[in-house]
Amino acid sequence: MKQVVSLQSLAPLSSLSLSLVAKQKQKLLSFRFLPPFLRFTFRSLSVRAMASHIIGYPRMGPKRELKFALESFWDGKSSAEELQKVAADLRSSIWSQMADAGIKYIPSNTFSYYDQVLDNTAMLGAVPPRYGWSGGEIGFDVYFSMARGNASVPAMEMTKWFDTNYHYIVPELGPDVKFSYASHKAVDEYKEAKALGVDTVPVLIGPVSYLLLSKPAKGVDKSFSPFSLIGKILPIYKEVVTELKAAGATWIQFDEPTLVLDLESHQLQAFIDAYSELESSVSGLNVLIETYFADVSVETYKTLTSLKGVAGFGFDLVRGTKTLDLIKSGFPSDKYLFAGVVDGRNIWANDLASSLGTLQALDSIVGKDKIVVSTSCSLLHTAVDLVNETKLDKELRSWLAFAAQKVVEVNALAKALVGLKDEAFFASNAMAHASRRSSPRVTNEAVQKAKKLNLPLLPTTTIGSFPQTMDLRRVRREYKAKKISEYDYVDAIKEEINKVVKLQEELDIDVLVHGEPERNDMVEYFGEQLSGFAFTLNGWVQSYGSRCVKPPIIYGDVSRPKAMTVFWSSTAQSMTKRPMKGMLTGPVTILNWSFVRNDQPRHETCYQIALAIKDEVEDLEKAGITVIQIDEAALREGLPLRKSEQSFYLEWAVHSFRITNCGVKDTTQIHTHMCYSNFNDIIRSIIDMDADVITIENSRSDEKLLSVFREGVKYGAGIGPGVYDIHSPRIPSSEEIADGINKMLAVLESNILWVNPDCGLKTRKYSQVQPALSNMVAAAKLIRTQLASTK
Repeated sequence: MKQVVSLQSLAPLSSLSLSLVAKQKQKLLSFRFLPPFLRFTFRSLSVRAMASHIIGYPRMGPKRELKFALESFWDGKSSAEELQKVAADLRSSIWSQMADAGIKYIPSNTFSYYDQVLDNTAMLGAVPPRYGWSGGEIGFDVYFSMARGNASVPAMEMTKWFDTNYHYIVPELGPDVKFSYASHKAVDEYKEAKALGVDTVPVLIGPVSYLLLSKPAKGVDKSFSPFSLIGKILPIYKEVVTELKAAGATWIQFDEPTLVLDLESHQLQAFIDAYSELESSVSGLNVLIETYFADVSVETYKTLTSLKGVAGFGFDLVRGTKTLDLIKSGFPSDKYLFAGVVDGRNIWANDLASSLGTLQALDSIVGKDKIVVSTSCSLLHTAVDLVNETKLDKELRSWLAFAAQKVVEVNALAKALVGLKDEAFFASNAMAHASRRSSPRVTNEAVQKAKKLNLPLLPTTTIGSFPQTMDLRRVRREYKAKKISEYDYVDAIKEEINKVVKLQEELDIDVLVHGEPERNDMVEYFGEQLSGFAFTLNGWVQSYGSRCVKPPIIYGDVSRPKAMTVFWSSTAQSMTKRPMKGMLTGPVTILNWSFVRNDQPRHETCYQIALAIKDEVEDLEKAGITVIQIDEAALREGLPLRKSEQSFYLEWAVHSFRITNCGVKDTTQIHTHMCYSNFNDIIRSIIDMDADVITIENSRSDEKLLSVFREGVKYGAGIGPGVYDIHSPRIPSSEEIADGINKMLAVLESNILWVNPDCGLKTRKYSQVQPALSNMVAAAKLIRTQLASTK
């Protein structure tokens, strides 16, 4: 009988908790090697906690401890109890760190085994019927099946969380969903922290945002609005709130990030109605409603700040500069302002003097006793701890602040606001900013001045990467540590490329890739070879599930000193007579997946990257590569959340892509690839990119992308909507893939359709990749035969 393990967090023993707190204090003391303004000093422990707040914190751990624990559990190498032990240790460490740093409002329930929206779905018992859940507390088996799929059913859709590189699991709802309180995680984690001596603010995805981020379930009429279910989910929220009050909670945080979108009047009215309905249940609790990622509109601001039964409002004052003007024009005298002045989405040290000036300007409007210094959003979107970056030089390190350092910055600002300013800390911060402005590393004067192939119908290809085996990672690691010679390294990579090429030929794939065995990451690999970039050792940020990325830091002007990919691409092409794709990452994706310099407009940095990639494209063409893929996986996620700002972004993003390939011959075929996002609203801009072939995610979104073509949009270039989901270990049958291809052919001409997976294969195993690709090719051949017989 299969063991069902609850999602409830297991409270660690008190002896373990005390040990973790002691270890955490020891770790914080190790900050001494950092420059003074990033050091933690325990003098703050003798001062009462100021009005400081953190919206959320990275959950993977400083060295990806949760990632490795999850993957070990998924592979059957460790038990559920061992996974829960790692999770409990991480939570305890995070809470202790914030408490020791002097943070007053510490969040709980921001930890997740996979995704916070999926956690909310579990809390509401909104499990799609295909997972066979029959009620009771939701366990790991159902939870991870929803996230990753299993041998018999696919995973739920995954898409980008607003304009970030984080992915959330999209709730599937319909009029007949029976909601029930099925995961007590929020209450359990509050109690767990309390047992450690830390009083926290439990965090829930707000009911309005949860429904606005949902979609109609499969089989439900597409016109159905999940928002109509607001009355059915509020009773569950009331149950959770009641339990939190009984457990001793005094504050509760509802995250309502959809309030920064352009909402219609009926949606704002529903927001008012929802929180009015919750008012009696939250009586006795201080309610905080958090918004982040952008400005709120004038109408939304008025609606939000007029709510009764709410004690405080959180605003992003980093990306929401217009919101600052709204606050200055008037703020309720009896409410708390949670002022998000420390950037939760970048790694640059806060300009403390500037932020303090902003807070002091708000003081006369809100009052010191009503201002709470906070982060602009959850720190989930930044790296964990600068203390682990021992290879970054001292100057560059002085310019940075990861999540652990941002916690210290928040509290330093809170203390300064009430007259307890640490002059040495602020002086060191000012010196670091002056150093960055004047450093010759930042400004490069030179930069400042500066088609048809013989393919069958429904050609098959892959997106770029192939599985990265343990042996392959070992070879790269040993070469980087100078344990093997360059000759041995090149020989090993050539052997891996040859294996990948032969496998694709055996599978009869039409356009090949070299598998990218030499690459650690699609952005980091290029950044390491471009000027103006720096890299961390442990600056990991969660992308989805256990998958983490390590964004580079763009600190200066960007240029390409020498060719980056030509040797490996031409080597691979020499191994086959089939077309071999040259694989590049596009400028917009490099920009959006990096921590970008904030001392010049983002589009100027993007143009610099585009010119560097242009040089590489032209060198690939000279080397005989006739198909070049320039991935723009992150183009959609950079789209501003407010419609008034979107056209300018799309204009410079598309222009940047076109710069990269403006000099190629007509006989060179340009491909691009885009990852999980909602593309329908920018399809015109995608067409304007003028790529010869675009491959795009489709498999996990229930063919949502195809609807734009059903509605009459004409796309004349090649297009490859992904035919199967590589983010799930599930292997689709050839019949299932063929069915998907036929759905595509219902809206797309056969002469423009390509057949491919929906993303790179780096995270999968060969035991999964080989049969899946074999089934994909078989499906393509079957449909070709059927099409030929109808002529």
